[in-house]
Amino acid sequence: MMGEQIFTNARIVLADEVIEGTISVENGFITAIDTGFSRNGAAIDLEGDYLMPGFVELHTDNLEKHMTPRPKAEWPPVSAVIAHDGQMAMNGITTVLDAMGLGDVNQGSARMARLNDMIGGIGEAQAKNLLKAEHFLHLRCEVSYPDLPTVLDCQIGNPHIRMLSVMDHTPGQRQFVSLDAYYTYYQGKYGLSDGEMEAFIESRQRDHERHSEKHRKLVVELARLHGIVLASHDDATVDHVAEAVEDGIRVAEFPTTVEAAKASHNAGLQVLMGGPNIVRGKSHSGNVSARELARLGYLDVISSDYVPHSLLFSALQLVDEFEDITLPHAIRLISKTPAESIGLTDRGEIAVGKRADLVHVHHTPHHPVIRGVWSKGRRIG
Repeated sequence: MMGEQIFTNARIVLADEVIEGTISVENGFITAIDTGFSRNGAAIDLEGDYLMPGFVELHTDNLEKHMTPRPKAEWPPVSAVIAHDGQMAMNGITTVLDAMGLGDVNQGSARMARLNDMIGGIGEAQAKNLLKAEHFLHLRCEVSYPDLPTVLDCQIGNPHIRMLSVMDHTPGQRQFVSLDAYYTYYQGKYGLSDGEMEAFIESRQRDHERHSEKHRKLVVELARLHGIVLASHDDATVDHVAEAVEDGIRVAEFPTTVEAAKASHNAGLQVLMGGPNIVRGKSHSGNVSARELARLGYLDVISSDYVPHSLLFSALQLVDEFEDITLPHAIRLISKTPAESIGLTDRGEIAVGKRADLVHVHHTPHHPVIRGVWSKGRRIG
């Protein structure tokens, strides 16, 4: 049991406003929020900096970098998980959905070879209480992958699964409607000749024709059976969105067009885009800019994706760039809304009765600096 903790002299970012004041925490939960300065000698003085809710990450494959820090250099799983977890915590991310690819466009990929190691490493690190943030699983189901049913069957009983997403990286589909973009990305990634690339594309298209429709139905059925939140991936058209709505999908990850993002948002899906897209001002795949979706009001959730620091950095960039995006609005994109979208109603905002997942942020004119992170009242960064 932890005693009372007091955080004072802070600009507290609530769900709808920023106040100057003090919050009290007891046994890991927020018990009071007050304006004014506490004179309690044990209070933590934040010196006028921001106090924000802990950030909630729905889609990060950052663990893969730690599992294989260089090509063919495999790292021990638990050690990799601890390193990844530390990076999450130091960037204010107190709840993490580790995104695991079930299937890949390349049958012999390192992602598939180390899938069980990654999931096992997370489980072992959790069981031994080695982690700072709270970790869940997001299984990304490549529906054109021939062996998806077998791989999914091996994982679906894991109690830490919070999200399943349906994705299809077939050339000419969704993220890669442009074959030129597909060539650029995968020919560079795998070092294929023009002839090898043509054969690669033909093989992927055959897999799509044979497997995608039936595998998508399987994923949707399993999500319903196990009560797991469903996400779509790379929707490009209104028809894609209509299919997502029919399937009961709640999160629209990385829509590739304004048209799809608008339709998803208007249908009540939470539109998720990547922080790196916001920071860079463009998609690495040549698709719609997340800044444009934010400007139009179609952005609901930000994910750090492949750069953990981008979560807070991108949210604050939106505040600086758009007059109608307030600080509470931007922070909801990385805390309250993602938490609620996967049914975690005990966190994601600074409010009485919620978990004391807190982030102390000193915001310079150009870059935010995180000076302290607490998970359920326990300092983790």
